[in-house]
Amino acid sequence: MTQEKDPLKGYRGLARSRLEQWGVRVWSDVRLVNSAGSVFEGVILPRSETFDDLHVVLKLRNGYNVGVHVDRVSSIEEVGYKEAVYKIPEKEFPVRPNLPRVTLLGTGGTIASRLDYRTGAVIPAFTPGELYGAVPELADICNLTTRKLFGVFSENMSKDQYVALAEAIGQEIADGVDGLVIGHGTDTMGHTAAILSFMVQQSPVPIVMVGSQRSSDRPSSDAALNLIHAVRAAAYGDIAEVQICMFGPTSDRYGLLHRGTRCRKMHSSYRSTFRTVGDIPLATVSRDDFTYIHGEHLPRDRSRKVLIDSAYDDRTTILYYYPGMSPDLVDALVEKGYHGIVIAGTGLGHVNKPLYPALKKAIQSGVHVVMAVQTLWGYAQMYVYDTGRDLLDIGVVPLDNMLPETALMKLSWVLGHTRDHAEVTRMMRRVISHEITPREPHNGYLILQGGLPEVEEFITSHWK
Repeated sequence: MTQEKDPLKGYRGLARSRLEQWGVRVWSDVRLVNSAGSVFEGVILPRSETFDDLHVVLKLRNGYNVGVHVDRVSSIEEVGYKEAVYKIPEKEFPVRPNLPRVTLLGTGGTIASRLDYRTGAVIPAFTPGELYGAVPELADICNLTTRKLFGVFSENMSKDQYVALAEAIGQEIADGVDGLVIGHGTDTMGHTAAILSFMVQQSPVPIVMVGSQRSSDRPSSDAALNLIHAVRAAAYGDIAEVQICMFGPTSDRYGLLHRGTRCRKMHSSYRSTFRTVGDIPLATVSRDDFTYIHGEHLPRDRSRKVLIDSAYDDRTTILYYYPGMSPDLVDALVEKGYHGIVIAGTGLGHVNKPLYPALKKAIQSGVHVVMAVQTLWGYAQMYVYDTGRDLLDIGVVPLDNMLPETALMKLSWVLGHTRDHAEVTRMMRRVISHEITPREPHNGYLILQGGLPEVEEFITSHWK
């Protein structure tokens, strides 16, 4: 029997034999009762080839999937059958001469997608026609074109992809687009936004990175709304910088535009995962309007000439300091030929004294060592305590309130230009895109601790 005609596609072993025993098949609409008496109604989905053989997977009426262990299934009754076709419809994207031109550059991610139930993987929809079929509202916003540069998980983004992406942005700007959207996986979106902030300077138009925390087949997906917000920001927004557009609150009231050098993913699964750190977001964006909340940004200006500078040295790393860190870690990086080290230090920028000789030796051998703080908020102020002053004397360069990931991206970019210590220090401390700010606003650092009476009262009265 071929895979395509297999009525129990993807099921094997015990799960397969039990489904055969109950006389049901993939795409059967069933009523499943488990050993506890709970009833599940939904459609039996194909099983991923890489998963175990002990579970039956149902698509429930509410759109979510659930796996039930076969040993806990008392009965399954087929009440209907209709093979589902999980394909996003493709329609011709209408062109309207009065609307702005926006290009969507694809790198990967799940901004609009369907499921491949053979593997359980998410297959992105990407052509203008597919996107129009998935999110028809886009046609009312702009004339959209797409370019798929590569399709990788965001953890696989690296030097080659960064350089190709920066150069593609330059090409699109030269071609006269009114704005750019970059579809990107969320896990390392902050890294890419940071490096693009250095590789693409003085942009005349918005460059908006967007992704989704939950794929398009889920009822709670943020994909469509994030894409609508990002395309609106690229087409009509006034902020001509690299920015990240994702959910603001956990609801769908508005999206936030975060500056590329000051943004970080702060939760593994929340839709409102991105947060501006050490500052406030640039703006809110909804289906209808923008609210600019930051007092400073580079405005849209088509007459401005973009600077594409895609230098990058990938022999750099971050050392996240912890108590008892051994100096042989630093020695190993020197021996392996690393050119730059970002230390995420404790407090105001500290490490233990046993590291001092190794750091001094590294710097003397031409390795550039810079200091950020692992607290994320606040500044590396290394002149306050003896520990910090000793590190300054060794030659460690403090980066004030630059985020560790942004520091890594900037150090890689700077070392792509020069290895001269004085010039590296000058370039690292020269502000290009708000990666260092002279102060942090009083409301830039605000964490509400759940469970406290005053916080619960605030949530009850304000959180809708």
